[in-house]
Amino acid sequence: MIIPETKSLKTRQIRNIVVFIVFALFSGWIGIFIDRLMPEQSGEESPGMAVWLVLPLLVVVILRSFAGDGWKDARLKPLFLKNIKWYAISLVIFPVVTGIVLLIGKMLGWIDLSNLNPTVFIPLFFNLLIIQFIKNIFEESVWRGYLTSKLLKFKMNDLSIYLVAGLVWSAWHLPYYLVFLPEQAINTVLPVGRMEFFLVAAFTMLAWTVVFTELFRLSFSIWPVVILHAVEDALINPLVIENYIVIEPGKEILISPICGLITTLFYLIIGLILRKIRINRTANSHP
Repeated sequence: MIIPETKSLKTRQIRNIVVFIVFALFSGWIGIFIDRLMPEQSGEESPGMAVWLVLPLLVVVILRSFAGDGWKDARLKPLFLKNIKWYAISLVIFPVVTGIVLLIGKMLGWIDLSNLNPTVFIPLFFNLLIIQFIKNIFEESVWRGYLTSKLLKFKMNDLSIYLVAGLVWSAWHLPYYLVFLPEQAINTVLPVGRMEFFLVAAFTMLAWTVVFTELFRLSFSIWPVVILHAVEDALINPLVIENYIVIEPGKEILISPICGLITTLFYLIIGLILRKIRINRTANSHP
């Protein structure tokens, strides 16, 4: 039998998760409404996009500070000495997979690398990495540091955690893909309509969720995931959008470093390997 305190705690946790999800999913549409009140503001640097990015974190701060969630499970400590391996892995996952995908694409004649000048691209990558690191403190404090952390308290199975966290995370991106992201950028990545692009991106994010979730659970910290996410944004997006690589038309859905099916399969496999490592570690620590 559930004692009243425990039942009350569970009810509060469910309420707070629902409140967070509602505000997170509406944050982008609130931002779009704000931009439409100021017609001169639009695109990726508008006040509305700032609202989309910041509002979920603001809700998390309120829930943790004033609605009983607390900060103990936010996993804000870097735990660097215990996590050197996971920090190193967070730095190399996206570069290694991207390198493999580019090699496969080159061998198949699907990717032209003639525009990829390392002396130009590497400085760009490190400049973007700093910006993306800051941006992804906002994202990962929310999606792993709050939502995933709270879902873990409900003893959900791994698939349910991946689906709930991944679907909410991808749905939060819906206004970004439908409104904020320039159409030219979408067509550079994948020549489809906005909604079709969102569906492909959502599928990709579900696979990424496995990697992000397992790295978060293995490290007990958001910081390796912040780095992982920052490397992803600083690496694969400019490669494609800034035309450092050129993908043969029609092959983007297969080999794109951003959303290609082959690429996504690699990330799913890596996520499942990390899951296996976590399960084995847990089994070994509790004989």
